[in-house]
Amino acid sequence: MQKRLTKSKQRVFLGVCGGLAEYLHIDPTVIRLVAIVLLVLTGFFPIGLIYIVAALIMPSANSRHHGRVVEGKFKEKK
Repeated sequence: MQKRLTKSKQRVFLGVCGGLAEYLHIDPTVIRLVAIVLLVLTGFFPIGLIYIVAALIMPSANSRHHGRVVEGKFKEKK
């Protein structure tokens, strides 16, 4: 089974940093601190925008994949 990047169930804000930490097997606090430092140093624009986009497109950890992938294409289950 392939590892998927999902939002964390143990979230502080939207679960993006926690999900990234779980995916990379790193302490979530480290990811959150790096994100905050980059957010302050860059003045919100790139890191804040990336975080918001990631929160919108990353699936939740409890969501199920309802279908199967066949040759790189998603097919609905019947």
